[in-house]
Amino acid sequence: MYPIHEIEDRWRKWWETQGIYRTTDRPDPARKFYVLEMFAYPSGDLHIGHLRNYVLGDVLTRYKMMQGYQVLHPVGWDAFGLPAENAAIRHGIHPRDWTMKNIEISRESYRLMGISYDWTREVLTCEPEYYKWTQWIFLLLYKRGLAYRKPAYVNWCPRCQTVLANEQVSDGKCWRCSSLVVKRKLTQWFFKITAYAERLLDDLKYLEGKWPDEVINLQRNWLGKSEGVRIVFKLPEFDKQLPVFTTRADTVFGVTFIAIAPEHEILEGLPLSEEVHQYIERSLRISEIERTSREREKTGVFTGLYAVHPFTGERIPIYVCDYVLATYGTGIVMGVPAHDQRDFEFAKKYGLPIKVVIKPVDGELSEPLDKAYEEYGVMVESDKFTGLTSEDGIWAVADELKVMGLGGGEVQFHLRDWLVSRQRYWGAPIPMVHCPRCGVVPVPEEELPVKLPEVVDYAPKGKSPLESVPEFINTKCPQCGGDAKRDPDTMDTFVDSSWYQLRYTDPHNDNEIFGGCRRCTCGGAVSGATGKRRYMERTCS
Repeated sequence: MYPIHEIEDRWRKWWETQGIYRTTDRPDPARKFYVLEMFAYPSGDLHIGHLRNYVLGDVLTRYKMMQGYQVLHPVGWDAFGLPAENAAIRHGIHPRDWTMKNIEISRESYRLMGISYDWTREVLTCEPEYYKWTQWIFLLLYKRGLAYRKPAYVNWCPRCQTVLANEQVSDGKCWRCSSLVVKRKLTQWFFKITAYAERLLDDLKYLEGKWPDEVINLQRNWLGKSEGVRIVFKLPEFDKQLPVFTTRADTVFGVTFIAIAPEHEILEGLPLSEEVHQYIERSLRISEIERTSREREKTGVFTGLYAVHPFTGERIPIYVCDYVLATYGTGIVMGVPAHDQRDFEFAKKYGLPIKVVIKPVDGELSEPLDKAYEEYGVMVESDKFTGLTSEDGIWAVADELKVMGLGGGEVQFHLRDWLVSRQRYWGAPIPMVHCPRCGVVPVPEEELPVKLPEVVDYAPKGKSPLESVPEFINTKCPQCGGDAKRDPDTMDTFVDSSWYQLRYTDPHNDNEIFGGCRRCTCGGAVSGATGKRRYMERTCS
């Protein structure tokens, strides 16, 4: 019988004593190799899925080492966030105690596996030495105009008592507790990732042949580039514009109603009846997946207001409709019942006109319609555009709208900015201060990290538990020195885990997020605590 404990214990100790998995800080550029695996959530001990994932990385590491490569194979812990905090709450243990206990247990599990990790590079996202740099990234994005704060209807989990990003909602439910997600209006911090949408899409070409096609397609669909036309309907009585985005501008002469999402901010400035307000309130209690379900009957309520058609000048009734989402397109939809099945069903229900403005190229439509004709065809009853094919008509309409100053061709992405505020305790504090005199002011970099305090009452309450910690929340304004308050929210755990692969390269650097010249092995610094790119005075060959 193989004496597993005797032999493997002896060899593990020898590996650790000899440091055979430690990576040099200055490897030969031609013989270096980085094996990166996702790091674990310490919400419990490791399971068989972890074993499968990390053994694969271990095999690759050993293979490359035998080929003579200097391999970086680091390990760390995604220790902040909902998974660890929810588990701690269930067990009645402080999140930090629960997290550190599980890390200790999981470390031993890794060692029993014999995984070839360089433990000298271990990182824990819940330690100030790490989240200091998460906060530094936040400040850098803020200075570049890529972190901003605004009121918005957000995904709210009633059980976790916090906001969720769109990617943390699965089939209308919370990714962790499976509660139905509802909409709630809060002022939150966002990262402007939409500024990089086109670049992200273009750079997918570098992954072709290296990543599976289905993964690349998932990424492409997530970005969701759509080429279409912006059409502006005016609401002259209130000096407002109602922009819509459509890929079927050829159907614009068939518009018989306008549909606005219940959570759209434009509704706040309009005189709405109590019936409309009640409808909005009911709609926001329904999950987005249910609201947009094709099986669900489409509902809406007439606002009593009318928009002006940009071409005909007709008065178009405005409805608030729960099947329209503020996060999709402009949050305002032009209803074309004859050429969109969803609009057709809505018009039938509410007795709205159905105008045919597209007919088949080689035939006629039987009227009245028993369903919407959604194919391309030839424009009819469309003023000077009559006779154009749909393909030509779309861009002819776009050109005319541009001349009129009421729209034109436009590209939109399904991607939305990343909501990073969380109303929970266990996370990196947002390094901003709210001053009654100066407004929102960033914490000076030299004062980082803004440390997460040890608190007794960390249970979710619908607002951040840190609001109830006077020694944390009360501070002085960095700008005027007056009394001020810290931002009470913490950051989404995915902010921590969005950059850990970079910290592994220089995990003990107290002065920089990471160092070392990217071009060679000279060690020139590439980023500093000031946020300015700088290089040390060295000559790179």
